[in-house]
Amino acid sequence: MLSRPHTPSTEAPEPVASVVEMRGRNADRTQQEILRAATEEFSTVGLGGARMERIAALAGVNKRLIYYYFESKELLFLSVLEDTYARIRAAEKKLRLENLDPATAVRRLVEFTWQYYLENPEFLTLLNSENLHKARHLQRSSRIQEMNSPLVQLLRDVVERGQRAELFREGVDPVQLYISIASLCYFYLSNNATLSTIFGRDLLAPTALSERLSHMTEVIMGYLLRK
Repeated sequence: MLSRPHTPSTEAPEPVASVVEMRGRNADRTQQEILRAATEEFSTVGLGGARMERIAALAGVNKRLIYYYFESKELLFLSVLEDTYARIRAAEKKLRLENLDPATAVRRLVEFTWQYYLENPEFLTLLNSENLHKARHLQRSSRIQEMNSPLVQLLRDVVERGQRAELFREGVDPVQLYISIASLCYFYLSNNATLSTIFGRDLLAPTALSERLSHMTEVIMGYLLRK
C-alpha cells in the first residue's frame, strides 16, 4: 500500500486563546437565546405552567444544555427576572435624566415608564407571576438591589435639584415617587381587561392611552411641584 506523502498545512493553527474566546461568545449567545425563549414561556404561562421542553424547542437547544447553564427551572426563572430588570434599568440610563431640568426629567421618566410597559408587556406578566410567589426568587438574587440602586440615586438627585431651585416640594422620598410612577402605569395596563369591561370603555384605544399618560403626568407633577 502506498502511503500518501505528507503535505504541510499552509494554514496556521488557530490560537488557543481565540478558540476559548469563540466558545465563550457561543456560550453567551446560547444563554441569551435560552433567556429569550424562557421569557416568552414564563410570561405566557407563568412559572407553574412553563415547560423546559418548550423552552428548549423555542431556543433551539437540547434541554440538558438549559440545565447545564441554569441548573433548574426556578433558577432559570430568577435569571429571566434579573435579565428583565437589567434591560429596563439599561433603557432608563439612556434617558440621561441628569442632563435634563428637574421637571422635564420627571415628565420624561413617566412617559418612558408608560411607553416601556406598553412595548414590553412581558415585564408586567413576569412581575405578576413573581408576586404570586411572594418574590421568593428575587429574594435569592445577589444582583437585584444593586441594579435598582442607581435609579433611586438618580431620582434622588433630580428631586434635590428641583428642591434647590424651589421648584419641588420638600419631603419627597425617591423610592415612593418611583413606586407611584410605576404603579400608575402598571395597574392601568395589568388590569386593563377588567377595567375596560367594568367601565364599558376601550382603555387601550389610542385616545384613551394618550389621555392616561396626560393624567398620570399631571398627578405626579401635581404632587411634586410647589403650590
